[in-house]
Parts: sequence; structure tokens; C-alpha cells
Amino acid sequence: MTSISYSLTPISTLKPEFLANPEFGKQCSDHMFCASFQNGQWSNHRIVPYGKIEFFPSMLSLHYGQSVFEGMKAFRMKDGSISVFRPNTHFNRFNRSLERMCMPTVSEAMFMDGLTALLKTDHQWVPSNPGSSLYLRPFCFASESRLKIKISDEYQFIILTSPAGKYFGKPYRLKVETHFTRTAEGGTGYAKCAGNYGSSYYPVKMANEEGFDQVIWTDARDHQYIDEAGMMNIMFVAEGKLITPSLNTAILAGVTRDSILTLARDWGMEVEERRISVAELDRQLSKGTITEAFGTGTAAVVAPIATIRIGNKDHSIPAPDHNAFQNKAASMLHDIRTGITPDHHGWNYIISQ
Repeated sequence: MTSISYSLTPISTLKPEFLANPEFGKQCSDHMFCASFQNGQWSNHRIVPYGKIEFFPSMLSLHYGQSVFEGMKAFRMKDGSISVFRPNTHFNRFNRSLERMCMPTVSEAMFMDGLTALLKTDHQWVPSNPGSSLYLRPFCFASESRLKIKISDEYQFIILTSPAGKYFGKPYRLKVETHFTRTAEGGTGYAKCAGNYGSSYYPVKMANEEGFDQVIWTDARDHQYIDEAGMMNIMFVAEGKLITPSLNTAILAGVTRDSILTLARDWGMEVEERRISVAELDRQLSKGTITEAFGTGTAAVVAPIATIRIGNKDHSIPAPDHNAFQNKAASMLHDIRTGITPDHHGWNYIISQ
């Protein structure tokens, strides 16, 4: 058990409107969990009021990019308890990201105890409205003050939480990107590090100016194979099969991706994790054999795709009805997370108040 000190805010900032229809990431809860890495070990585990932190402008993470994070969710169960969805999977991915960025890993006890302590402290921030959740953001950054290019010897680990409302975004218009690259095989694409997101801004900005919501990234070498859709994994339903790009070091191993693939196999659906060429995608969209296309991720769970542009041609995908696989999968995940449907896979980590 991790020893945690508490310094609590005397007055909560929580207002009813923060939970009624929260804007994603806008309002953080009252407290945060923090820990510091110095002299080769993690220490000073604490729950403190959410607020500003002090650092030197020469802090290494600002200059050389040692910063990684996770995105998770907690849900209000029908019995009033709190469920965190697949935290162990997120913990393992977090440590893989830390290792890739030459940062100290965290113990499972520190990760889970800090998360539990924070959720118990700010349990009133977990929304109960259908489709709402509390977004959880564990992150770690190099905090040593030094302008020299080096692996930092000091780090901060922090967990923030923020209410998130139901996803109501319109279906995506995507452009297959064959010029710019988000990441490459052998790079940091499989790690959830800050630089991956910064590198995507310019290509996405250019796509936005052309009327697209996001891009579909392709392999960095030849731009012939599909990687991801924006910051989401991408899936297709074609001739009754669920098809998605197989994982490599350029693709993030999405927790929602894995959950949906598991559900599909539970239901007896044929699943293919393999390389998908741009040429094959163009051919299948032209023939109409792809009946669904959607992105998967923590924020939206599933995000339907309405249009995919390949070259100069726009391909339209039918709008998903209530019988669509993506809607059934999203509904099942919601019901598992909130205790409506039994959790046969042990995905929920239950926190009693």
C-alpha cells in the first residue's frame, strides 16, 4: 500500500453545470495526485488541490520532449459505485511509453493507489448522466532544470481528472494522408508521448482547411498502408468481417480497439488484424463492400466515418443504423462499464465510496 499524504481544498469548485453536459477537458476536479522522482526513486506521494505548479524555464521536458500520458475513464455504476475501465491495461501501456522515452517506470501499487485515492477524494465529480464519465489523465514529465541535452534525473507524475459528456460529434470526413507522416516504424508511434501529438498538428490543420475533420495516416516508408485515423485506431466492416490494421511500432495499441475486437470475437464475428493497403481500401470502397468505417478511442469510444478521400475521389460510407456493429459494440461497452451487463472479462476496477 502506497503511503499518501492529503492536503485538501476547503471549498469544492464543483458546480451542477460541470456534470450536466461537461465539455471535454475544460474543467478539472478539485484535487490531483502527485509523486516526485529524485535520487533514483519515487517519493512524496500526495493528494493536493488542483492548481498551478512551479518549474524552471530550463526544465528538460519543455526543451527535449520527455513527456508521456494516458487517457482513461471512470464511470458511475448503477449501484452508485465507481468503475475504472481496464486500468491495468492502461498501466502497462503507460510503462511501455515511459520505457521508450527513457523515463522511470511507476509501480502498479503507486499507479492504482494514487488513482483510487484521487477518485475517493473527488468521487462527487463522477457524472451519473447516461453517456457521461470522468476522464482520467495520468502523465509524467522530466522536471530537472538543465539546458544540456540529456536524460533527466528528475520527474513528476501527476493524475488529473475531468468530467466528460456524451460524444455527439458528427460523422467524420477523413483524408488519406500520403505526404506527411505522424510517426514511423521503429519510432515512438506505439508510445503515448506528447511529441506524437504535436507532430500531427500541421497536417491536420491543412486537412481542416480542405474541409476534412482528420487524416488517415499511412506508413512512413511508402504511404501504401493504413495506420491510424487521426489519434484513433480505425476499423472497417466488410462482408460481415471486422478488419483493422495489425499493430506495429507506428500504431498505438488502443484499449478501446482491443475491447471491441474482443467483443466481436465473443459474438462469433470473423476478425482480421492485418495490413490494409490504400489500394485495397480504394477498391473495397468503390465496390461498396465496406459497410461500416469508424474510429475507436477513449474519448469517443466509436466515431463513425462518413467520407474517406483517396487521391481526388471521395468515398461515402452508409450512416450506421441501430443494428450496425459499431453501435452495438459501443452500447455493450457502456453497459459493461456501468454495471448494466455482467463484466465477463474482468475489465472493471470497482471503487467503493
